[in-house]
Amino acid sequence: MSKTKETMDSRELGLVLGQQLLGIDDMHYGMWDEDLEVKFSNMAVAQQRYTDMLLADMPDPAQGDVRVIDIGCGTGHIFGQLLDKDYKADGLVPAPGFAKLVNQKLEARKDKPAHLFQIPFEQFPVAENSAEYDVALFSESFQYIPVEQSFPILEKIVKPGGVIIICDFFETENVGDGGPGDRSFGGGHNWKKFQQQMADSPFEIISDTDITSKMSPNLDMVNNFLMNVLAPAGQTLGRYMRINYPKTSKLFAWLFRKKFAKAKFKYFSGLRSKETFERYKTYHHIVLRVPEK
Repeated sequence: MSKTKETMDSRELGLVLGQQLLGIDDMHYGMWDEDLEVKFSNMAVAQQRYTDMLLADMPDPAQGDVRVIDIGCGTGHIFGQLLDKDYKADGLVPAPGFAKLVNQKLEARKDKPAHLFQIPFEQFPVAENSAEYDVALFSESFQYIPVEQSFPILEKIVKPGGVIIICDFFETENVGDGGPGDRSFGGGHNWKKFQQQMADSPFEIISDTDITSKMSPNLDMVNNFLMNVLAPAGQTLGRYMRINYPKTSKLFAWLFRKKFAKAKFKYFSGLRSKETFERYKTYHHIVLRVPEK
């Protein structure tokens, strides 16, 4: 029997680099209020403020059992907090690398009943989980699922009167305008189209808060790290390779020239800035309610 080839996508790579270089064990952006200085040493505080904002949307578990599904739970950072706060929580993550990290967190919480679905949300077992959840949470994961597939599933698995929390960024109408940073950021549903999809859905819009200005400072912080730390280190390594292994260096550069050019544009052009993000993305904190039958 042949072994399954292990792969790593860009989000997993970002997590590994974040853990190894910056000591960050979470995937989502931090939320930067005016009183919080934007620097890596404050990242954990900014991320916790983001998490606390999401938790504030949920019913109090002290008033009775509250079942939550954390869809696209990444490393399980928020998932673990839900369990610690006595929510009856399940998680969902399709990536094997992330699932391994989440299972480690669950292993440390054996006294908390929880289940991890290791499948894409589009394959969620709806029939077995009809009207199962009081809350469905998407923390920067909604962008990866087609709306026309996610909404019908949510309508079936969230209880009448339950809530759907979406915290994610969307594409603005400026995408494709050919500006300097155009296409430097991937991801996100089209915001204008999504507004119409929400209006056409059976869900009631409880709140829709634009928090772009609180999330965009992450980009300046990361851009500074890329340009002033990683880029010089990469240049030094490249110079070492060219001097000591000229033939190998030339061959490697030729074989991966397209990938290098793409990475240089996305990460080392200086365009991944707060201003570019705010032009091409809009970040929203949305709460929807499933109507009572």
